[in-house]
Amino acid sequence: MHSNNLETALAQSTRRVVGLQLLSSVVIAVLFLFQDVLHAASALFGGLTSVSTALILSRGVRRAGEAALSDPKKSLAILMLGALQRFILVLGLLALGLGLLKLDPVAVIVGFVITQISYAVSTRSGNASQK
Repeated sequence: MHSNNLETALAQSTRRVVGLQLLSSVVIAVLFLFQDVLHAASALFGGLTSVSTALILSRGVRRAGEAALSDPKKSLAILMLGALQRFILVLGLLALGLGLLKLDPVAVIVGFVITQISYAVSTRSGNASQK
């Protein structure tokens, strides 16, 4: 039962954080729409790149929590592998957006950074409200 409560809390936290990130991404994209559609799409791409890392982190934390019950070393390995996966994902998506899709570099980076900041703010405020 305790594990079920933790899973529920993690799911709620993930929805809240990802929702804030999506909102940030859309707001930044709308602001870039004043320049043109390419800039808006670029900012949205950067923001969604950040959102994808939050989703992978959430999945990894859930898996690590399950594994920790039987093997703490496996739990740590899952978290480390998740960090590597997120790093490779960000590099790959940014390379795709900037190289192949020829999106605007400034808008992509701004969208990514602002959405990452919203992630940090939402996780800090979530931790503070749980205390």
